[in-house]
Amino acid sequence: MIDHGLTGFAAIILAGGQAARLGGVDKQSIEIAGRTLLEFALDAVIDASEVVVVGHHVPTDRPVTFVREEPRFGGPAAGLLIGHDSLLRRFPTIAVLAVDMPHLTSATVRRLHDAAVGHEGAVLVDADGRRQLAMVVETERLAAVQPDLEGRHGLAMRDLLAPLDLAEVPAIAREARDIDTWTDLRDAASPPEDDPTAG
Repeated sequence: MIDHGLTGFAAIILAGGQAARLGGVDKQSIEIAGRTLLEFALDAVIDASEVVVVGHHVPTDRPVTFVREEPRFGGPAAGLLIGHDSLLRRFPTIAVLAVDMPHLTSATVRRLHDAAVGHEGAVLVDADGRRQLAMVVETERLAAVQPDLEGRHGLAMRDLLAPLDLAEVPAIAREARDIDTWTDLRDAASPPEDDPTAG
């Protein structure tokens, strides 16, 4: 259970998907207004003490560890677990987010941490109540439920997280929007002026 007053957390950014509907491009390098999706994601976890990116190695302004899941394209759960295994230090919590959610901010991550107190984590949900790839989990509980290496590839995230008590945090404005198609990218490039997560 996550307590009040915990300081320091790690972050894992999931950037290793196939991006099939985008022609297989490297999502983390896609740009919106001159900034890559990875830069937006790194801004969202600016408060993290350590960051692991599960994806191709690209230049970054802050120190991060890049890893790839083996075998490739094992899915987000496999990516999360290889990211967890690659952390150099252990922190009470891990923030996890997909690289293709540019409207997530550091305020989103703080809300997730606040909601996780008294639980084993917290997860962002969209307007329909669907869980998104933006969450905070208790490190010890994640380690306790992870399968062996053979059981990771293709493991559904919902199955990995099923044993955890996760508070659900409603998304604000466009926080839950991800970029799966070129239309999504076009829409993300022109957020409404009243979107509190914009910029």
